[in-house]
Amino acid sequence: MLKIVTQWLSDYQLVDKPNELLAQFIVLGIIFIIAYFANLFSKQILLNAIKFIFKATKTNWDDILLEKQVFHRLVNFVPTLIIWRMLPQAFTEKSYEIATACRTALLIIMLVIALRTIDALLSAVEQIYEQYPISNRIPIKVFLQAIKIIEYIIAAIFFVAIIAAIEPAKILAAMGALTAVTMLVFKDTILSFVSGIQLIANKMVVEGDWIEMPSYGADGDVIDISLMTIKVQNWNKTISTIPTSALTTHSFKNWRGMTESGGRRIKRSISLDMNSIKFCTAEMLDRFKKIDFISQYIDQKLNDVTEHNAQNKIDQTILVNGRRLTNIGTFRAYCVAYLKNHPKIHKDMTFLVRQLAPTESGVPIEIYVFSNDQNWGNYEDIQGDIFDHFLAVIPEFDLKVFQKFSELNQG
Repeated sequence: MLKIVTQWLSDYQLVDKPNELLAQFIVLGIIFIIAYFANLFSKQILLNAIKFIFKATKTNWDDILLEKQVFHRLVNFVPTLIIWRMLPQAFTEKSYEIATACRTALLIIMLVIALRTIDALLSAVEQIYEQYPISNRIPIKVFLQAIKIIEYIIAAIFFVAIIAAIEPAKILAAMGALTAVTMLVFKDTILSFVSGIQLIANKMVVEGDWIEMPSYGADGDVIDISLMTIKVQNWNKTISTIPTSALTTHSFKNWRGMTESGGRRIKRSISLDMNSIKFCTAEMLDRFKKIDFISQYIDQKLNDVTEHNAQNKIDQTILVNGRRLTNIGTFRAYCVAYLKNHPKIHKDMTFLVRQLAPTESGVPIEIYVFSNDQNWGNYEDIQGDIFDHFLAVIPEFDLKVFQKFSELNQG
């Protein structure tokens, strides 16, 4: 092309004496004009055609590729490649160093375009993947960040290779001798990457999990899992940042099992004063029969007790003989009936109302059930309402709640 332009200048006598420098500037101008129109074509026609086709499809992954500007960055290769291929035609052997410097700059530009395109593509892949339910169980953000790190390392190797005009393989060979130093420099990154793989492979933590890690002041929902850190939004709306490796080396509590079970445990006990425990009298039993939740229970138990005592010819003039109902046992039966009729108690999960071993603080009656509402606020309301009711109904069974200060007052 340079010879053609020089000959053209001479044939048409556009200048008195055509020189090489003028011809080079003209050729460069032609190359840049061609590159400009190629860039205009790729962005105004080709890119718009791609947009039109993708928007006409029913899938949305192609729309995400457009949103992340993958193709916008990719078409930047068109003018750059044209200039790179045609540039030698603008220089002679005398201008070899200038041509080499220009082509080196173009290679670096193409390397940057490739980096930006791959970054956009990986971001699009992440957003597309997050639309599928599997992303809640197996996040890929850690892997994508690891790929980006590898991408930048490879780009750095190629950058040095382009600048120094040596083969990338020689740089890799030289880096082999610095492996120990590299491992030391990237120790935290490598450890975090391995930890991230362990977390994902073992499904230890996924976004949305409620975790507790007191050593890092974390108690809330996991909102982000990255290569180096995990972010937890605590219930007071603060953000705790935990190193990824810490979750494989330190203990933490994950409440995912509770969330997936469909229930939330209520485990609390009421200590009853042992001095208030006694056998039920006829008057007490008459009162208990009027309580809807246990009226059938009282009738059934009385029939069982009467039948047992009659068959065994028990002397019922003494209370300790035979079988008798107690107020604490009847209270436990009431708790069971009340909870079974409660609309917010999960009936298909562990359901216990049990008497624990007596202590110096009385006889504990423990409620061990699950609410079917996992929302924290609702859960606390349900638990509070249940125990408000039990504390208020205890005197109806001639029982007393144990309180240490009342014992001191009596002394």
